[in-house]
Amino acid sequence: MKVYVINKHGRPLMPTTPRKARLLLKNGKAKIVGRDPFTIQLVYGSSGYTQPVELGIDAGYENIGFSGVNEKEEVIGGELKMLKGMSERITEKRKYRRTCRNRLRYRKPSFSNRRVNKGWLAPSIQHKLDTHHRLIDKICRILPVKAVTIEVAAFDIQKINNPTIKGEQYQYGEKYGFDNLREYILHRDRHKCQNPNCKNKADSPILQVHHLGFWKNPPDRTDRPANLVTLCTKCHTSKNHHKIGFLFGWEPKLKSFKGETFMTMVRWRLTEEGQHNSTFGYITKGKRRELSIEKSHHNDAFVIAGGRTQSRVTKPLMLEQIRRNKRSMEQFYDAKYRDLRDGKTRSGSELSSGRRTRNINLNGENLRQHRAHKVSAGRRSIKKKRYPYKQHDLVLFEGTIYKVIGMQNLGAGVKLKNYPGIKNKVVKPSAVKPIRKRGGLCEVV
Repeated sequence: MKVYVINKHGRPLMPTTPRKARLLLKNGKAKIVGRDPFTIQLVYGSSGYTQPVELGIDAGYENIGFSGVNEKEEVIGGELKMLKGMSERITEKRKYRRTCRNRLRYRKPSFSNRRVNKGWLAPSIQHKLDTHHRLIDKICRILPVKAVTIEVAAFDIQKINNPTIKGEQYQYGEKYGFDNLREYILHRDRHKCQNPNCKNKADSPILQVHHLGFWKNPPDRTDRPANLVTLCTKCHTSKNHHKIGFLFGWEPKLKSFKGETFMTMVRWRLTEEGQHNSTFGYITKGKRRELSIEKSHHNDAFVIAGGRTQSRVTKPLMLEQIRRNKRSMEQFYDAKYRDLRDGKTRSGSELSSGRRTRNINLNGENLRQHRAHKVSAGRRSIKKKRYPYKQHDLVLFEGTIYKVIGMQNLGAGVKLKNYPGIKNKVVKPSAVKPIRKRGGLCEVV
């Protein structure tokens, strides 16, 4: 384990041992300035001697590997798990924004003021790019990094799909040649229902297009090809959309190069903007095999940084990206009913009428007839203030540290994760003691 040090002017020095860091803190010669990783700042002048560190970055779609090495040892190394669900949150924000605008007075459409700057990236892609920059900057603030090398995946996605591609054919997208999106989805899925347990024996079944992300929070109802799949009318029913149905949580593997294309854009932009060195995947793979090192993002970054026989870190630094704020101000809770069939409590959407299209022949089973008395009415909860605790924060309760799931009842209760005997225990805010606020790039606990 290493403790990272910066001088009184904020410049990075070489890391020290935990024992020496404790002595410096005890004698008042240093102060704590960071915990992910643990970093101290000297309050007195020092010689400032440092050894140059080479930083290697293994860029990835969901995980980033990083490693910093000098001539003798690896001074930092680990992985970062990036935040997921950016596209879904952006879609939800657009939905609420349009609804709000529609309630206002009529305004004449104006499209001439929508200019796209050169080098513009979609918000979800820009977020991934910014996360890479943020990680590199974080390491450069605590270590004397002299050079950064990034692995660039250089391969032609369109040439993989079509080896004979050339000229203006590169301007055609994956949906080129199809009159509409539905035709493309059916062609991609070979005009067959993609449910592996489909029991429809019809010679020519009626096919429909299903949104895979309807069950997510927030729901993903975008019409991008990666979110659509072909189903027949016997599988695409209202009953299968409920929590007990197979469509809820279903994520089949679709033939798509979205992830590879996505990361190719980010990696090249990261290298060009940051003026960093670049390397290629086949070079990293060859060196890793030569050193007999197993495949991982951390090990790839070690090789990318020029690591050979240096001593490795004893415990890799595992980071995760956590949302700093939940900007959703309103939450809807469905009504609860007693089910006449088994007496269990179910939501109104689970005991729905089954109607979903204008064609009455495609409606599902009417489950409203099984509703008994209403257990609780549907309601809207509006967040009116900033609460003292948020998801992933650490608090002390009854001598044990717990992770916070969230707050409820307008801030009257704190919900704790994995309390013994109770899945989600709710306690008063005055009964817990804050241990750590977690947001941004944090160490996994």
